Amino acid sequence: MFPKLAIASLGILATSIQCIDVTINSILDGEIKVASTQLDKMNFLLNNNLTWFFDFTTQPHYTYTPGAVVNADAATFPASTSYGMTMALINLGPCGMLPPHYHPRGTNFVVAVEGVTQTWMIEENGAKVVNQTLRPWQMTIFPRGSIHSMQNLGCTKATLVSALNSEDAGTQNILNGLAQLPPDIIAAAFGSPAAGFNLPPIPEVGTGSIIGSAACLAACRGKL
Repeated sequence: MFPKLAIASLGILATSIQCIDVTINSILDGEIKVASTQLDKMNFLLNNNLTWFFDFTTQPHYTYTPGAVVNADAATFPASTSYGMTMALINLGPCGMLPPHYHPRGTNFVVAVEGVTQTWMIEENGAKVVNQTLRPWQMTIFPRGSIHSMQNLGCTKATLVSALNSEDAGTQNILNGLAQLPPDIIAAAFGSPAAGFNLPPIPEVGTGSIIGSAACLAACRGKL
C-alpha cells in the first residue's frame, strides 16, 4: 500500500528543489554569443575550462521521486549557447506527472524511452485535445505555446527525452501562473464573481514533476 507518510514525503521532495534553470555564468554566455566565429567560440570554451559534456544524472534535481525535468540549455550547459536547442530528460516515478504547462519560446518533440506515459495537448481555443499514449520509442509533438501535460501510467518509472528548438524555451505552469493573478480576477474567470471563492493550494514548481491522479495511485497500491 501507499503509506500516507510516503505520499506526503513525495510531495515534500517535489518542492524542495526548484527546476527553474539558474544560469551558471551569464558573463560567459554573453561572451559565447558575441564570438566572431565558431572557432573563436570553441577556443573560448576550452580556454575557460568549459566542457562539451553534460551529465543529466549529476544535476541537482535529477530524481524519480516523484520525477523531474532536467534541461541542458544555455543556462545549465554554456556550450549549448547559440545552437538554438534544448535537450531535456523527463523522469517520471510511479504515477508521476508533469502538470499542465506551456513553453513560450519553443516547440517540443518528446520521445518515450521506458514506461507508458499518457500525454495531453491543446493548442488554442476551439482546438480539440490531442490525447496520446507513448510506449518506448514512440513520440509526440507539443507545438510552441500549446498547453500540455503528461502522466506515467505505470507503477514503475518512466523516462522520456525532449528536444526543443530554443536554447531558452521557458516553461510556465498554468495553475502556478494563474495563482499569481488577483483573487477577484481568478474568481471571475471561474464564473464565481461572488466573494468567498478560494483557489485550492497548488504545488510549487519543484523539480517539474508532481504526484499524479488518484486513479493511478489506487491502481498501484500494493505494487511498489
